Amino acid sequence: MKAYLGVDGGGTKTALCLITDDGQLLARVQGPSCYYLDDTERGIGLVEDVLAEWVPLVCAMSGTTPAAVTSAFFGLPAYGEVSADVAALDDLPRAVLGHERYHCGNDVVCGWAGSLAGADGIHVVAGTGSIAYGRRGEVQARTGGWGEVFGDEGSGHWLGVHALQLFSRMSDGRQPSGPLLQVLRDHLALQLDLDLVDVVINRWHGSRRQVASLSRPLVEAARAGDAAAAELLVHAGAQLAQLVQATRTRLGYTAQEVVRVSYSGGVFSIPEVLEELHRRLSTRGYELRPPRFPPDIGAALHAARLDGCLPQEVALQRLEEVCGDLQASAR
Repeated sequence: MKAYLGVDGGGTKTALCLITDDGQLLARVQGPSCYYLDDTERGIGLVEDVLAEWVPLVCAMSGTTPAAVTSAFFGLPAYGEVSADVAALDDLPRAVLGHERYHCGNDVVCGWAGSLAGADGIHVVAGTGSIAYGRRGEVQARTGGWGEVFGDEGSGHWLGVHALQLFSRMSDGRQPSGPLLQVLRDHLALQLDLDLVDVVINRWHGSRRQVASLSRPLVEAARAGDAAAAELLVHAGAQLAQLVQATRTRLGYTAQEVVRVSYSGGVFSIPEVLEELHRRLSTRGYELRPPRFPPDIGAALHAARLDGCLPQEVALQRLEEVCGDLQASAR
């Protein structure tokens, strides 16, 4: 029996799992974030600390050891975005596994591998940030993921920034007032509208996650009849469709081919965004489908793929049943 380790790093958590080539889920656990760019003290040492603690733990939960892992894939946030750090990140798993049967890559690869079970196609992510990744045979392409300063269109942070902009224009009278004005006043307990500056700049220090959380009151305002807020949700779906279309072009798909597309991230829990993405892709040669597996399972499946042993469909169905049972029990 072969055991494959999947590690899906992220900005809020690191998810790890062990699966077998016949579709058994041996163990699954969630640890803290390994997004090292936010840790000015430890830097890459944060990734090292997280892996050193949680990889042995997930192995122990399954009754095995890191040395016995057949192959592993580590999807790390920001991997490839700081070229000077890539070699150091590539070296880290060696110490915890005790061997070199592993690969590292950006965490977006985990989302693709899970959502499409390793099949050709495109995966688009819209959480705090936004990015798309796809594969066609051995050709791979990534679009988006440029960060919140000048990118991440259609993401939760992007929606939050635009909600703040709408609020300021409405408060000034530069734009007709809508329900968003009162929704944000209540949500943030503002005594004065200008207190918004204190909240976002002084208290939150511009936190990406806090700003992204404003996508929720934006949705509330849109459903209360705020036309400008509703337009933003549609615009987010359009921006995410552009990521998919650009990825398709870079992968070299012809106009006659139907491309599988899947998705993940909290923004897609907003029906208005997902509906707009579907509307824009439905007539352009795409098949939009919900994700089949979560990203940590995807990381393990990709480890198997890179080992030349992607589980057969019967094994994938067995694994799918287990994941479905876990989701049901968590509700």
